[in-house]
Amino acid sequence: MILVDSSVWINYFNGRATAETDLLNRLLGTDELLIGDLILAEVLHGFRSDLDFHRALEQLEAFECRPIAGREIAIVAARNHRKLRALGVTVRATIDALIATFCIIEGHELLHCDRAFDPFERHLGLRVVRA
Repeated sequence: MILVDSSVWINYFNGRATAETDLLNRLLGTDELLIGDLILAEVLHGFRSDLDFHRALEQLEAFECRPIAGREIAIVAARNHRKLRALGVTVRATIDALIATFCIIEGHELLHCDRAFDPFERHLGLRVVRA
């Protein structure tokens, strides 16, 4: 399964054509895509109008939504954060550490356009879908 990060969904809903949104367009309608609860919240909170919010929600409800941060993921994400810090890498967003760790533990690939995930790929084995 491929977890699609909010960085891709936000570009998609804003009509920005990127390599990642093009890939997302090709994957829509397949059973390969997954969304996480934290990603769902990040995407939906950005809509200004109720109409856009509800349209996006209707589209996103077509995908399996999985909880990202439970006790195990939280502990391993903290360990991953500490490992990266020991390597001199600053992880700025806890939510990115949770998303990356979820993918690593659950064996999912991540479709993203956010450099924050690069250290997780480089040092911790995060599998990334290349567009």
